[in-house]
Amino acid sequence: MARSARSSTTRLLYNLCSSTKRTTPLNPQHPPQSPIAALLAGNFQLRHYAAASTATARVRDEKDAAWRESLEKVRNIGISAHIDSGKTTLTERVLFYTGRIHEIHEVRGKDGVGAKMDSMDLEREKGITIQSAATYCTWKDYQVNIIDTPGHVDFTIEVERALRVLDGAILVLCSVGGVQSQSITVDRQMRRYEVPRLAFINKLDRMGADPWKVLNQARSKLRHHSAAVQVPIGLEDDFKGLIDLVQSKAYYFHGSSGEKIVTEDIPANMEAIASEKRRELIEAVSEVDDKLAEAFLNDEPISSAELEAAIRRATIARKFVPFFMGSAFKNKGVQTLLDGVLNYLPCPVEVSNYALDQTKNEEKVTLTGSPSGPLVALAFKLEEGRFGQLTYLRIYEGVIRKGDFIINVNTGKRIKVPRLVRMHSNEMEDIQEAHAGQIVAVFGVDCASGDTFTDGSVKYTMTSMNVPEPVMSLAVSPVSKDSGGQFSKALNRFQREDPTFRVGLDAESGETIISGMGELHLDIYVERIRREYKVEAQVGKPRVNFRETITKRADFDYLHKKQSGGQGQYGRVIGYVEPLEQGSGSKFEFDNMLVGQAIPSNFVPAIEKGFREAANSGSLIGHPVENIRVVLTDGNSHAVDSSELAFKLASIYAFRQCYAAAKPIILEPVMLVEIKVPTEFQGTVTGDINKRKGVIIGNDQEGDDSVITAHVPLNNMFGYSTSLRSMTQGKGEFTMEYKEHAPVSSDVQTQLVNTYKASKES
Repeated sequence: MARSARSSTTRLLYNLCSSTKRTTPLNPQHPPQSPIAALLAGNFQLRHYAAASTATARVRDEKDAAWRESLEKVRNIGISAHIDSGKTTLTERVLFYTGRIHEIHEVRGKDGVGAKMDSMDLEREKGITIQSAATYCTWKDYQVNIIDTPGHVDFTIEVERALRVLDGAILVLCSVGGVQSQSITVDRQMRRYEVPRLAFINKLDRMGADPWKVLNQARSKLRHHSAAVQVPIGLEDDFKGLIDLVQSKAYYFHGSSGEKIVTEDIPANMEAIASEKRRELIEAVSEVDDKLAEAFLNDEPISSAELEAAIRRATIARKFVPFFMGSAFKNKGVQTLLDGVLNYLPCPVEVSNYALDQTKNEEKVTLTGSPSGPLVALAFKLEEGRFGQLTYLRIYEGVIRKGDFIINVNTGKRIKVPRLVRMHSNEMEDIQEAHAGQIVAVFGVDCASGDTFTDGSVKYTMTSMNVPEPVMSLAVSPVSKDSGGQFSKALNRFQREDPTFRVGLDAESGETIISGMGELHLDIYVERIRREYKVEAQVGKPRVNFRETITKRADFDYLHKKQSGGQGQYGRVIGYVEPLEQGSGSKFEFDNMLVGQAIPSNFVPAIEKGFREAANSGSLIGHPVENIRVVLTDGNSHAVDSSELAFKLASIYAFRQCYAAAKPIILEPVMLVEIKVPTEFQGTVTGDINKRKGVIIGNDQEGDDSVITAHVPLNNMFGYSTSLRSMTQGKGEFTMEYKEHAPVSSDVQTQLVNTYKASKES
């Protein structure tokens, strides 16, 4: 055994030596080496190569360690909340304390400046955020990229796309309003994109502030596993500072803008509540963190560092939501919230991101988040800037440099990066390169929202964001015919920027129809056409996006036959239509169940196209037909006269033939409406909701106010803000968001069908 091993080694050495001899050139000045000399030289080379590769690996490891260290000091966060909870005010304070701005301006500032992140004139006038705005700042050597998102449900796509690309988020809740309807929507979006989050209870200086009520609401309504990491020192006018339960310290905020933080011991009169709330925090975290649970069950003392590490682990795993407190407007608690962002929210390498490999049938690939990997970046937002289209990119892997060529995987186009910038609201700073984990913007790159860019070495695409369907439409047209070019330019731009804004043409009236998420959404776009493109637009009455569907199975057997000299048209389709099951996910399905060659297979795509086209306009009121399955079972063709057009027309007529027999009904968008009114007006408001055919599903008491929750058809909600004001002496407020499409009552269906027929005849 030993001899055979030795002999094989000898053979290997001999081969190595003889191969060295063979490859050595014959040169009189360098005579051929002896086998042993060659072997020694070879050994030296091998050692040299091994040393070189070890050195290369060490350099690579050092480089990776340096990248990882720099990425550990990056946070990508979004600030989201219900409308009017103080998101933009909070962002303004964050920018001030981190030195990005040197003066604080209010959202509806009397000085006419307005908040930094509300850069659009309309935002400053209305005091609301319309577009999400990106910025970056530095806090304690950490780079924090922030996206401030709108709170109004009509601009929900801005929240969707921000959360799609962020690693963490701050959910802002009002200490008086608590968990409101849009808070629930935003929290649902955070869950959908698996974003770890902190919560910030804002406005503790307001009358009626109750952070513990808000915390309990978050546990019941949002199903948060949560606890407070801070306790306020006083409330309303007495709100002075905060107790940090992790560090067991009290913080006070002094100076004209709360920039001086004074750290003291916990006041004697608050030691009991601080001790109780700290124990509550440890218990809550122990339930979801095994390491802390062990120490807690063994009654071991838990240090600040252990508790902080456990909260971080549980928050990143999305098992726990720490609650911070403060008042952004009164400059209290913002710096400690920033510390919380660094301590508890993940850096880019602590979040799992996936791409789909297009070369391997969309197989899921985990992205490392390392800058040394191939470039993978997602375009999540488009904006028309002064210098052309501005595309916001989140880089998931690799590095992008100014002047590089990148590939748009969705279109296959190769594009050069002419300019690379970092955004600070509407201002930009030119940079030469950006790496994984950063959010940047590029100019002059033609793409759509949701496109993926790579360096060409891989063919990955990122999963896109969820885009809700529009619920309301308006007919718009330019007042002056000369401004038609600018008008269509504006509509094209807005459509590219906002996936929830759709433009179509009414086939009968020839009017341009714009569709969106609500009245405010469409009003803003009409106003932007006027301001940004100097085009006065005429606006029709808002229209609801109804849908049609069928309720039973119906068979079709249609022969399309036309002879007009020369080649005719011949196509016969046989099959049935049926409603799709509830929750099937798709709105239209086509099944080919043909047996044999009754219809040549090359005509089947034309048949499907015909049915899809027919389903775009139902015969009841001309609205799209949803939740329908078309099954093709048989048919007939002609050797000469059959064509794609003949079968497409046969499908359209077959659909119309069987549609009435399938008992079609009309669906209307139903909205989830939350109304907050003083209790004295509760009866009047409830009666009005019933008149609007709404169904009241909840009625809660919050202090002196009643919060009524109802499902109301959108068609009956036009002009509601004016009615509510007059019913409640201007004290009532409401929010609404799309819930579902539901069948209309038979009397409403008859009325809608008659109106549609009358409009067609006129």
